[in-house]
Amino acid sequence: MRRVLVIRYGGFGDIAMSMGLFRTIRAHHDIDHVTALTTPPFAVLLAQSGYFDEIVADPRSKLWQMPEWLRFAHALRERRFDRVYDLQRNRRTALLYRALSAARALEWSGVVPGCSHFVADRAGDHRHAVDKLVEQLEQAGIERILPPELGWLRGEAGSFGLPHRYALMVPGGAPHRPEKRAPAERFAALARYWVQAGIAPAILGTASERAQIDAIRAGCEDAIDLSDRTGFGDIAELARGAVGAIGNDTGAMHLIAGVGCPSLVLFSGVSEPDEVCPRGARVRVLRREPLASLETGEVIAAWEGLLR
Repeated sequence: MRRVLVIRYGGFGDIAMSMGLFRTIRAHHDIDHVTALTTPPFAVLLAQSGYFDEIVADPRSKLWQMPEWLRFAHALRERRFDRVYDLQRNRRTALLYRALSAARALEWSGVVPGCSHFVADRAGDHRHAVDKLVEQLEQAGIERILPPELGWLRGEAGSFGLPHRYALMVPGGAPHRPEKRAPAERFAALARYWVQAGIAPAILGTASERAQIDAIRAGCEDAIDLSDRTGFGDIAELARGAVGAIGNDTGAMHLIAGVGCPSLVLFSGVSEPDEVCPRGARVRVLRREPLASLETGEVIAAWEGLLR
């Protein structure tokens, strides 16, 4: 039995996009011991997936916390992994490569020059992020690439008391990227349209998106606020029962689209849909730069087109 390490830190969208890759690696290493290295917010989710025998949470020590980082790297080195799949592909994992491969043979799949299973991270490569990682796995000798399968991810959608017909709104996004958020007024206008069509608007989000959510509810008093009440499994379960969903380019939309919910994703000019768009059975993109220029009529037309 070989010891395999899979590195994927997050955020949420990166983890959701990688579920098919995790499944693929698990199937390829079905008799091996597979460990996931991730960040604390996603440790339980990856444990629930069944794709890993063990989860290790990286405390993400800062540069000025070098003693802590060295202790962590030493602890990983002591596990004596035979192969590493670096799906994060950043400077931090390049440092881990140096630490884990020093004075011993280690199979490493990633973009670090000199590693055993090197794949080039080419400037100007505008393929989807998942396609780049699929190429990485293929170059590491994995021939059978599996699609994501999220049937294991379950929650308690019934506990929210939603009516039979509802749709999801994800109006938030990364706090440090406000330009990736469409105006609350556009969400509120669509929410009013839903209500007239007999569809209850249900808003997902976190405390950092409170102003956006409050503005939507001020514009549509029938909107249902589910912020800070849903775990990953709840989001998946709600998406399975929803008429559809609309949201910004943010992590939850990857999960919602991934379980098959018809999804309208709003993009500004700072992200390339071809590279990072959520994937699913029914996904439609509406892009405007800036998102503040998005017209209500465009949003409603795109929604109607999604559901045809």
